[in-house]
Amino acid sequence: MSVSIEDVKKLRESTGVSMMACKKALEEVDGDIDAAVDILRKMGETKAADRAERTTANGVVVIKSEGSKSAMVELQCETDFVANGEDFVKVAEIIANKLLKGEINPGDEDLEEVKEAVLKMGENIKVANMKVVEGETMGEYVHSNKKIGVVVSLKGGSVELAKDIAMHVAATNPSVISPDEVSQELVDKEKEIWADQLKQQNKPEEIIGKIMIGKEKKYREENALLKQAFVKDPESTIEKLLQDANATLGSFDRFAI
Repeated sequence: MSVSIEDVKKLRESTGVSMMACKKALEEVDGDIDAAVDILRKMGETKAADRAERTTANGVVVIKSEGSKSAMVELQCETDFVANGEDFVKVAEIIANKLLKGEINPGDEDLEEVKEAVLKMGENIKVANMKVVEGETMGEYVHSNKKIGVVVSLKGGSVELAKDIAMHVAATNPSVISPDEVSQELVDKEKEIWADQLKQQNKPEEIIGKIMIGKEKKYREENALLKQAFVKDPESTIEKLLQDANATLGSFDRFAI
């Protein structure tokens, strides 16, 4: 049967799907809008399966916070064009708000918002990471391009300090909080490289050991947040900032596209 342009527009407004797809769905169900919505949703699931193997190298990081709780979401897509679109960012924000309110959990995978986004935007879209962080004093930072997001929790201190440290983490990407947390496996791999370099430089065996100790100390500190020079004031370290504020670092979480 033929369907009215008004019904096609109504279906388009409620689903965001193309006019042609809306018209076809309505024709299949004799103009029943509710049934047409079901068809479009099933179509979205099929397309999501078809596109599931496509690389998702773009996307956004969104953080929503309230009081002592923050929800982080990393939503990925195929192209930067889609990632920069308002509709895509809105989907990520909806998911983050639901996560913050406890309506979904970090391990959930079968999200209706994602299925609908696949149908609307025509790309493979997936939630790469979701996390809920809670703490006494919370600070967040999302870079202007929405490609990096950080949440920091402190015991004591201020929100401003937590935000400053979150911005620092976004810039420097530390792997651990303190030097002793750097894995021995990583250190051992670096040691192999250092040893080869020192031998090629014909360093005497008796001083190679001392040089290796210094290199390990420097490597651990460079990768540990507490020992890093603060990006806004290189004369100070993150550890000193916390000491001056009588605060301790609870945790930091960094999502990046």
